Amino acid sequence: MPVVDAHQHFWNLRTGSYPWLTPEAGPIYRTFEPEEFVPQLAAAGIDRTVLVQAMDSYADTDAMLAQADEHDFIAAVVGWVPLNRPAEAAQALERYGRHPKFAGVRHLIHDDPDPDWVIQDSVIEGLGLLAEVGLPFDVVAVLPRHLEHVPVLAERVPGLRMVIDHLAKPPIKEKGWEPWASLIAAAAECPGVYAKVSGLNTAADAETWTAGDLRPYVDHAIEVFGPDRLMFGSDWPVAVLAGDYAKVWRETGALLAELSDDDRSAVLGGTAARFYRIEV
Repeated sequence: MPVVDAHQHFWNLRTGSYPWLTPEAGPIYRTFEPEEFVPQLAAAGIDRTVLVQAMDSYADTDAMLAQADEHDFIAAVVGWVPLNRPAEAAQALERYGRHPKFAGVRHLIHDDPDPDWVIQDSVIEGLGLLAEVGLPFDVVAVLPRHLEHVPVLAERVPGLRMVIDHLAKPPIKEKGWEPWASLIAAAAECPGVYAKVSGLNTAADAETWTAGDLRPYVDHAIEVFGPDRLMFGSDWPVAVLAGDYAKVWRETGALLAELSDDDRSAVLGGTAARFYRIEV
């Protein structure tokens, strides 16, 4: 079973538009492309990755698919279509669906001023299109409200597979627990809902975090989802805001060390391969 990083990004500030990415973002306010990433994957022993959209635009999705054509390590692309415009979304899905590596859809719902964007009727219709063609939806949940919507979506869009990015950003730095713990457990009760053990370092203290800081949250996720519905992701290059790829990989290994070989293999590749239908 290949080792899969199920959540990474690229962006090019010369050719793309990312309004959320401003000079205030510090070290990630620059271009990040495959050539910089490949040596880090090799050092960690990562075989394949899932490249995830960084902007709600066709241009970003087109650029990612072009990169996937050029680089075999990119096994799957999670792109964007206008879910709130179902007719247009259907046309985009038909077009992108011809690409063998187009494997899912995400929308930056956390950047929308309406925290209920994802449950409006037009978006529900758009998500229904994903369910019809068997494509999953990556859920960006940074507010409790976002996480509350996951069981609602599971009920309103039968057959839709979802994955919660970054375990919905638990309050690690504050050493908080509720309402995150109850809401993630409620989401996990829906069998079609998965989660990514990713992006946790940037929810912790950027300078001092270790596996020990993340452990209560990851252990809870393992308890409520099980390894067969969890997948590792680096969230590179956002990860460099709190360390580097090597540290994320090392500390993730420490977090999973007590799992059986089969369970660890699931989190480090097997789950992502099944979920995104990656050929192995």
